[in-house]
Amino acid sequence: MRVVSLVPSLTEAVARTVPGALVGATDWCSHPAGLDVVRVGGTKNPGTERIVALAPDLVIANEEENRAPDLDTLRAAGVEVLVTEVRTVPQALTELDRVLAACGAASRPRWLDDAEAAWSAPPAPSPERRSTAVVPVWRRPWMVLGRDTFAGDVLARLGVDHLYADHTERYPRIPVEELRAARPDVVVLPDEPYRFTADDGPEAFPGLSCALVDGRHLTWYGPSLAEAPRVLGAALRAARR
Repeated sequence: MRVVSLVPSLTEAVARTVPGALVGATDWCSHPAGLDVVRVGGTKNPGTERIVALAPDLVIANEEENRAPDLDTLRAAGVEVLVTEVRTVPQALTELDRVLAACGAASRPRWLDDAEAAWSAPPAPSPERRSTAVVPVWRRPWMVLGRDTFAGDVLARLGVDHLYADHTERYPRIPVEELRAARPDVVVLPDEPYRFTADDGPEAFPGLSCALVDGRHLTWYGPSLAEAPRVLGAALRAARR
C-alpha cells in the first residue's frame, strides 16, 4: 500500500501500525517524531497535484479537518479517498479499525486494544463531583468548544461538562467577558489548534482555575488515546486543587 494521510492523528496511527505504508503526510503531522515522508501542505490547503504525483493507493482524510473540494479534486484524478467522521470516543475506535484495515494492517494493533480498555472505564468522578468548563480553541477572536465535538465527548467521559455543549454551533465565537462571567470550575486550555501557554491564555481568566493540556491527548484519535484518560485526568485534577 501507498498511503497519504491528511490527518495528523491518523498519520501517527498508520505509521505505528503499518510501517512503510505512508508516502505522504501534511506539514502538521508531527508524530511519530522523525517521520520521513513527502510533506504535501496543510490540512486545509494540501497540494493536490503533489499528492496525485505520489500515486497513492489511498488518501485518508477527515470530514472536519479537510475540505470537500480538495477531496473531490483527488477523486476526480482517480485517487481513492477514505473519509472518517469522529464525534465520540467509540466512533474514533471504530474509525481507526476501518482506516488501519484499509491501509493493510494484518491485525489489530496492541495500542488500539489498550485505548479501548482505557476508555472502557475512564477515571470519571461521581456525579456530584463533576466539573464545568469552558474550552477555548482559538484566540483573537475567542472560540470555544460547542456542540457535537470529539474533544467535548472526551471531557464528558472524564467528568467535565463544558458549558457550550448545547450551543447551535460546533465552535462558537464567544466574547471573553462572557466566558469569564460563566464562572466555570476550570478553563481548559489546549496547545492546539491555538497554542495556549502559561504566558498566553490564563491571564485572560483572573480568579479562575486553568488547566493547560496537551492538545494531542484532547483532540487526536490515535495511539495517544491509550494514555489520554490518565494524562488529561491528572491535568484536570491538578487545576482544581
